[in-house]
Amino acid sequence: VTRLNSVSYQVGRTGAVTPVANLDPVQLSGTVVKRASLHNADIIQSLDLHIGDMVYVEKGGEIIPKITAVDKDARILIGDKVRFITKCPECGAELIRYEGEAAHYCPNENACPPQIKGKMEHFVSRKAMNIDGLGSETINLLYQNGLLNNIADIYELKVPDLSRLERLGMKSAYNIKDGMEKSKKVPFERVVFALGIRFVGETTAKKLAFAFKTIENLENAAVESLITVDEIGERIAQSVVSYFSDERNIQVVERLKSYGLQMAISDDKIQTKSEILAGKTIVISGTFSKHSRDEYKTLIEQNGGKNSGSVSAKTSFILAGENMGPEKRVKADKLNITLMNEDEFLELIHE
Repeated sequence: VTRLNSVSYQVGRTGAVTPVANLDPVQLSGTVVKRASLHNADIIQSLDLHIGDMVYVEKGGEIIPKITAVDKDARILIGDKVRFITKCPECGAELIRYEGEAAHYCPNENACPPQIKGKMEHFVSRKAMNIDGLGSETINLLYQNGLLNNIADIYELKVPDLSRLERLGMKSAYNIKDGMEKSKKVPFERVVFALGIRFVGETTAKKLAFAFKTIENLENAAVESLITVDEIGERIAQSVVSYFSDERNIQVVERLKSYGLQMAISDDKIQTKSEILAGKTIVISGTFSKHSRDEYKTLIEQNGGKNSGSVSAKTSFILAGENMGPEKRVKADKLNITLMNEDEFLELIHE
């Protein structure tokens, strides 16, 4: 139990506004906790939170601190009732809440600083364009100095401009430039993911890339054709159409194209597409010698299969490497799920 001192609000790259409880420091599962997520307006309402309340805090999954209840008997002199904000704390735009969603959003995506910086951080992240040297602090520094305003500006960065900034220097500047050049070889499906289209995660981006083959086809895709793709529903389809209906996004994509990024599925990936694993859900566990885990995930998708991170009754088989996770092995034995080594797997897909 600890005291709630205030509630602050964070804006993510998608514009989602997350309330955060600021608490008296409390020891919890081996760490000192001062902040806890309140998730959304409904959670705040259901807890009937007031500033100064004594609250129960626990770690969800032993990791994320969250408030689970209020000790109402401890209320003596409490402050104001916590009410969710109506305007963005960063840019002042009126917040909106989409039907069927718990979160509130700032709609000002092209002029709200944390959204602009968040999109750039997502773009350069490891699973997207993987540009070394551009962490959140560096992106913030470049944004503050007017060198970055959107993801396409990254490819306009010059070594002299970078090297004279505080905390960077010549070596860092060349590292960033090198990372930019290498990113031009990143495959199309990761470029689609890197664009940061709302609801389009890593797996969805791959499905869209393989279904539409080129950025031009994706730009011109209608909702009707998008929802024919496996696992693409109305919400994702509308989001893709909305992204490409915004002239500012089209201009950014055109610039990225002009800098030489991969804007189509490579011929070798189209040629290796098969349906050998169609209808199969596969879990990968352990370490491998012939391909990396990410390469095996790609091979599964290229052959019509579906990747999953957890073992369940729906799992068709486990691609098991060295040092397979003990929990996954126990669950596989319990559910009588086949373990397949990498040689057997590669033979199955005729590689």
